[in-house]
Amino acid sequence: MKILAVIPVRMGSSRFPGKPLKKIKGKPMVQRILENCKKSKLASEIVVATCDIAISKFIKSINQNVVMTSKKHTRASDRVCEAVKKIERKKRKNYDIVIMIQGDEPMVSGKMIDLATKALIKDKKINVVNLVGPIKSEKELLDKNTIKITHDKKMNAIYLSRSVIPYYNKFKKNYFYKQVCVIPFRRDFLFKYSLLSETKLEIEESIDMLRVIENGYKLKFVKIKKFTHAVDNIKDLKLVETLI
Repeated sequence: MKILAVIPVRMGSSRFPGKPLKKIKGKPMVQRILENCKKSKLASEIVVATCDIAISKFIKSINQNVVMTSKKHTRASDRVCEAVKKIERKKRKNYDIVIMIQGDEPMVSGKMIDLATKALIKDKKINVVNLVGPIKSEKELLDKNTIKITHDKKMNAIYLSRSVIPYYNKFKKNYFYKQVCVIPFRRDFLFKYSLLSETKLEIEESIDMLRVIENGYKLKFVKIKKFTHAVDNIKDLKLVETLI
C-alpha cells in the first residue's frame, strides 16, 4: 500500500507561538518528530505541511520534504488534505492511506504510528483511526489542553472533549484516556472529511475528530500503554525534555 505520513505545523499557535522550531534538548521539535516518523516501517514517505516560510526553510535545510499550504486552515486535518492533493498532482499518483502526526507530539514513536496504521490496513471498514493513551494524573485530567475520550465496547469513539469525561468523584488510574494525535485516514475519506463543513461541537471544543462523529461516521480508537505528552506551552516543553 502507498502510505504517506504528513506532519502539519504552523508558527502561529495561539497558546505557544513558534513552537515547531522550539528546541527540545537542542533539537527543534519538528525535526524530532520527523526523525521519530522515519522509524515507522509502514510510512513510505514523510512530508511536513506548513504555511510558514520559516518552517519551510528549516525543513529544506535538513534535506527533508515540505509542502506549502494555505494560511486559511483552522484545522490540521484540512491542511493535511491540501498537502496530499498537491503532492499527488506533482507525483501523479494517489496514496491509499494518509497518516496525520500532529506537530506537537514529540514523544510519538514509529511503533505507535505503525500500530494505528495496522488497524486501518487490517479492517477495510475502518475509515479513520486515532491513538489514545493513559492519563496519569488528576492535573493532566483537568488540563483543557488534554483531550479526553470515551468509547464503546468495540473501541469506537463516543465523544472527545476538553472537559473531563466520564464523570468522576476521585481520580483513578487506567480509567481516563486522552487523544494522542496519530491519525491515519483512508485517503478517500480524508478528502470526503475535508469537504464537510466544520460542525458545532468541533468548533466549540476545537477538536478535528468531532467532525467525523457529528456527521455519523465511526472513529476507531487504538489504545497504547506508553505515556506520551503533547507540547501546548513552555511548561509542556520542559516536561517533555525530562520525559525523553
